[in-house]
Amino acid sequence: MTTALPRNATVAVIGAGAMGAGIAQTAALAGHPVQLHDTRFGAADAAKAGIADALARVVAKGKLPAAEVDAALNRIATVVTLPDACTASLVVEAIVEDLAAKRELFARLEHIVTPACILASNTSSLSITALGTGLSHPARMVGMHFFNPVPLMPLVEVVSGLATDPEVAARIFATAAAWGKTPVHAASTPGFIVNRCARPFYGEALRLLHEGAAAPATIDAVLREAGGFRMGPFELMDLIGHDVNYAVTQSVWEAFYHDPRYMPSARQRELVAAGFLGRKSGRGFYAYGPGTALPPPQTEAPGPRPVRVIVHGDAGGAPARVAPLVARLDAAGVAVERAPADARFGSGALQVVGPAGDAWLVPTDGRTATARAALAGVRDLIVFDLALDYATATRLAVACADGSSDAAAAAATGALQAAGLAVSRIDDCPGLVVLRTVAMLANEAADALVQGVADAAAVDLAMVKGVSYPRGPLAWADAIGVATVRDALAHLGAHYGDGRYRISPLIARRALTGRPLHG
Repeated sequence: MTTALPRNATVAVIGAGAMGAGIAQTAALAGHPVQLHDTRFGAADAAKAGIADALARVVAKGKLPAAEVDAALNRIATVVTLPDACTASLVVEAIVEDLAAKRELFARLEHIVTPACILASNTSSLSITALGTGLSHPARMVGMHFFNPVPLMPLVEVVSGLATDPEVAARIFATAAAWGKTPVHAASTPGFIVNRCARPFYGEALRLLHEGAAAPATIDAVLREAGGFRMGPFELMDLIGHDVNYAVTQSVWEAFYHDPRYMPSARQRELVAAGFLGRKSGRGFYAYGPGTALPPPQTEAPGPRPVRVIVHGDAGGAPARVAPLVARLDAAGVAVERAPADARFGSGALQVVGPAGDAWLVPTDGRTATARAALAGVRDLIVFDLALDYATATRLAVACADGSSDAAAAAATGALQAAGLAVSRIDDCPGLVVLRTVAMLANEAADALVQGVADAAAVDLAMVKGVSYPRGPLAWADAIGVATVRDALAHLGAHYGDGRYRISPLIARRALTGRPLHG
């Protein structure tokens, strides 16, 4: 079994920005002597001072003893020139995200460090294979991709290029684990695991915005309060910085030869061009600064309490698993009746009988409400979105078929509100917000699995630990049914008529056989 680097092994960190400083802090706390270098005059010293300030706050909160922090700071040495790192057993590069600059750095390092020294890059999307090209010993070149902020985020993607020695990757994996991180193995493909599989989280939200389905605050709220995500995509892009987020999307898109799945957003490009980069510039999709507050999401006014709700078929067998929603209605004292499944809508459709109007309230399957109403031959049809857990969700998105009456919309809204849910009405778009996002995340994760980027456990672990998703996308697909994901993608593809929503071969196969994606 491959072991971690010994604690007395020196770790050199090249680049003293936020990522480099975080890596240096992590390595020093793990017991390693650390050499921190930056070409900018005084940057390494400033970074060490910043590390001291950050650790002083940790001590003040009682999370680490002062003696341990003092020892870690004493292990960090700032070095002026690159040759000062000649004794390192591991060099972690954390400089500008530029292939030429990184390759030049590694070419210089190869003439400085010992043959046994491992060369690691913190690149978020550049090819590890390309970084190792031209080196005399490309087998020791590996990716060690941390996530910002490094001291807090647990994930490390250990990325192997075509020439990477498996023993080198195993050593870095063990070392990251010894540092208290959660490492996963990944192959060097565009975006690795996280930056590839996360693209739909941003891309689908941007497409919804482009189509006028809802405002950013509403989409964010739905994905937080129904989808269970810690942050919505627009507030997260503002936090990351649109220059960074757009550049990663552009990089992945170009690396995949302009595959429509990864197409960048013209709206985000305009933000970058205007310098509206998010929190760091004071303005992105939202405004930031003293006295500013995020806009509220669209929330429907109170609707009438339903007279009764008729559940058609087994709600637990519905694609969206709506049984807990029915339980909430029942617990709220709403009269709930049972009836056979309606062939037009499948199992789990809710027929709301209101004091002023009735409505069909059905879980989205990826089609628009208008398309489903036309096929069913009904007028007053409202679709509602997927939730991570209908038992605990606090908000749902709904869309009304064109031509639905105001009374029907109010009846559907009142029923969901009776179950304790805030209701956000969005324009009639296929898949609404959460279902289309989850379907695309699962589809991308499935393709990463098919293409050998990582195994299923690593993909889901990376998305949970790297970007704090409430559930791994493959596990989420298994929970709602792989066939549900397949059908949603098929309906999205039929609506838009482009290759963005093409179905992963793995999803297509597993939906036919009923096998989960895990297994």
